[in-house]
Amino acid sequence: MHRSSNHHPTFLHHPPSFRRRKFPLVSSAVDFPSRNAAFFRRFRFLLLFFVVFFFVYNLARFFRFSSDVSGSSFAGAVDFVFPLKNTVFSQDNEEYRLEQVLKNAATRDKTVIITTLNEAWAAPRSIIDLFLESFRIGLHTQALLNHLVIVTLDDRAYRRCLTLHQHCVVLVTDGVDFSKEANFMKPDYLQMMWKRIDFLRRVLEMGYSFVFSDADIMWLRNPFPYFDPDTDFQIACDHFTGNPFDLENSPNGGFNYVKSNNRTIEFYKYWHSSREKFPGYHDQDVLNFIKHSPYIDEIGLTMRFLDTAYFGGFCESSKDFNEVCTMHANCCIGMDSKVFDLGILLQDWRLFMSLPPSLQQTQRYSWRVPQKCRFNMFFAVNTPKESEAPHTI
Repeated sequence: MHRSSNHHPTFLHHPPSFRRRKFPLVSSAVDFPSRNAAFFRRFRFLLLFFVVFFFVYNLARFFRFSSDVSGSSFAGAVDFVFPLKNTVFSQDNEEYRLEQVLKNAATRDKTVIITTLNEAWAAPRSIIDLFLESFRIGLHTQALLNHLVIVTLDDRAYRRCLTLHQHCVVLVTDGVDFSKEANFMKPDYLQMMWKRIDFLRRVLEMGYSFVFSDADIMWLRNPFPYFDPDTDFQIACDHFTGNPFDLENSPNGGFNYVKSNNRTIEFYKYWHSSREKFPGYHDQDVLNFIKHSPYIDEIGLTMRFLDTAYFGGFCESSKDFNEVCTMHANCCIGMDSKVFDLGILLQDWRLFMSLPPSLQQTQRYSWRVPQKCRFNMFFAVNTPKESEAPHTI
């Protein structure tokens, strides 16, 4: 007999007793995964709650620290490398973060360009903007920005750096405020200079060579071809005697090229420790005292002074636009004066670069600066001689 097409499946025609046994089993099988799903939902919610709580807690700690510490410095050890300070693994983690920044910025031979920045010099339309602009309009200098590390001295400078550049690091020391403009030769200024020397020593110990440049130095031409590859320590001058090996040159610590090796590491240790022999003097003065020391020969350090024809400044300018590499707003006190004159200097350079090559080579051009800086040059302190040192070496 033909069965209807809508005939129900056979298992529905089993005796009722079977269905009563079957349905509870089926119901338990359905309820078990639903209870599992509810458990995992509650677990995910608790996990998410703790993650959010941990994030908010650390964020609150960061903002509280930022409000409490408005300034920063170079410490003998790296006291604070952004973000959080009071972690259990603080120093190792800080060293790791700093080395990561250096590694990302370094050239193939582990060389970096380093400058420092505080809140005062980080303000919009201030020193840092002129500094970065010089790289962009200089001759073969724009690519060097990839190797520039900006070491900021306070949280606000760090935040501004992040909007301007890719390689930023912030270093902080408790109880020290370097966010404002440091007056020349005042205690804060001296402390900042010596912390800088000690920090650079740490960079050398990490195996990185560096060009250190103050941010008020305009990079107009790639300086690397003008360095001697066989010299350990090369430094710019306020005044150049004409002989790059003459110890009577007047060094300026705002620009130097230093190779990482045992000799330079030992030299930076000696330089930093010499501050105790010459209290009240900054790093540049102390260098002028110790450059004749027999200890320099003992460690085998080779030293060279850079010609102001290539590495000039307001003290002694680079007169040939076809040779100048850098121009420094030295022999000038006050950020406003520096910003004004450096702005004019970059205008002069743009005008020169806009000329046809034939005119660049045949015409003589001169800087229109210093202007405002000229009026405060008499405040500049003469570099002391070794004979003027208050203690013997």
